[in-house]
This record gives sequence, structure tokens and C-alpha cells, in this order.
Amino acid sequence: MGNGRIIAGCLAPHPPHLVYGENPPQNEPKSECGWETLRWGYEELRERIPKDEYDVIIVHSPHWRTYIGTHILAIPEAKSISVDPIFPNLFRFHYDLKVDVDLAKSIYSEAVGKKLDMKLMENPKFRVDYGTIVSCHLANPDWDKPIVSISSNAAAKYFNVEYMQELQTHLGDATRVAIEKSGKRALLLASNSLSHRHFTIEPPIPEDMSKEHIYHHGQYLWDMRMIEMMKKGQTREMIDLLPDFTQQATAETDGGSLTWLMSALQYPKYPAKIHAYGTVIGTGNAVASWKPEVGGPA
Repeated sequence: MGNGRIIAGCLAPHPPHLVYGENPPQNEPKSECGWETLRWGYEELRERIPKDEYDVIIVHSPHWRTYIGTHILAIPEAKSISVDPIFPNLFRFHYDLKVDVDLAKSIYSEAVGKKLDMKLMENPKFRVDYGTIVSCHLANPDWDKPIVSISSNAAAKYFNVEYMQELQTHLGDATRVAIEKSGKRALLLASNSLSHRHFTIEPPIPEDMSKEHIYHHGQYLWDMRMIEMMKKGQTREMIDLLPDFTQQATAETDGGSLTWLMSALQYPKYPAKIHAYGTVIGTGNAVASWKPEVGGPA
């Protein structure tokens, strides 16, 4: 078919607290408020990338962690309840979503062609991870677009971040080629926080923002360094620095989502739009987007 394209790529962090603060009908626990800076950042993201501009959402999640190769969700639909194992008091979300199986299989085929170890997840009872759900919900609360969910490979744990980045670079290339061949317009989500050292004790009222701050100043400085490179269009330099950032800031970039996104976008040299930066239980989170037709060619 051809003529498919990536209409935008986003850094789309997935703290379940943001869904809890939104009080959507799908989530059982209800809050008074909380984490407005990040939630309003997602509102701005939805205004910049309205859903009529894309046909499908492709999300790469650190919380679907696979230890042998990369898996891609390839069942037509998924319906169940997702419960955060750490915060079941905040996130018990009833999801009902559609999957673009054709595109999932195309990404799989392109990745296999690059000698990547891949698997299609075709178990109809598979429970979708909360990273996928949170990022997709905050990007499109109406859930009226199909998704493709991609797992994060544990290569950074078994080997090192550099090897993980090599794999995710090839996977990003394969994702872009599959999209172009599909004829579809895709929104890409890298579902990860930045610095990821977090508190171990929750306040009595989870949404009490007087208790919310970055875990320590060193994390904040690393987050600001990464965000500054995004704003300057220095994405290749940012990915070169990512192994140090991942280690020093205990960053969630160890899952490869950000590397995959930058590769798929062919390392944008135009500035990212930073919609928000904020903390959730001490972790640093940025909502950012790269939109080729606004900033320049991908």
C-alpha cells in the first residue's frame, strides 16, 4: 500500500497516579485531585495531536518486560481489568481495547528480517500491562483508536544499556518501515519516566501534593540535562548519553522505549515540544512530543 507515516512521537510517562487523578469511569479508585502539572501537560498534548490526525497508536512499554526477545500484541481485542501491583489502591482499571493486528504482524516481520528475536503474543487471555494502558489512556481517553503494544526487552539487565540500544535501534527502524508500508498514520508513544528513584512510603492521602517532590537533586539535574537536549534537537547526542543517564539517575530508559522512539523518528534535529515536567512519588516525568510537519522532516 505504502505512503504510511509517523505523524508524531511522544515521550508519554505512565504513572498510574495520573489516571487516578483524572477519575475516569474505567478506574475504580477515586481521588480528590493531584499531579495537575503532568495531567494538564497531557491535555496540551491531546490538543497538539488531535485524534483525527492518526489511525493507530503504537506504544512501547517498560512494564511489559520480556526476557527472551521482543513480543508484540497480536490479538484483535483485549478486555479485562488491570491492577497495578504496587498501587492497587490507586489503579484498578477496566480496559476494552482494539489491536491493529495487521500492523503488529508487519512490525514483527520487518523486525525478524533484521534478525531480531521476536514473538507475536496471540494468547486471547493475555492481560495488557498498565504502562501500555496508562499511556494510551492519557493520549486518547476515548479509546476509539486501535493500538499496537510492544514489549521491552531485558537486554539492559542481562547485558548492558549499549546492547539494549542496538536492539531498540533496529526495532525502531523496523517499526518505521512497517508503518510506511501500511499506508496508515501512526502516533508513537514511548511509555517511560526519566529519573526513576522513588519513595518507598506513600503518604496517608496519596494525592497530597505537599508531599510530592523529586527524590534528590542529582536526579533533577540529570532530567534537566536530558530535557535541554530534547529542546535543542540534540536527540542523537541524547541517546549517546543515555547509558550514563540510565545508570546515574536509575532511569526507566533501561527498557529501551526512548531509544526505540528516537530511532523510529530518525533522530529529530528539530526541538521537542515539552508539555510538562513533574514528579510522581519522587520520579521525574516529562510529557514531550516531536511532530515532523511542525518541526521539520523526521
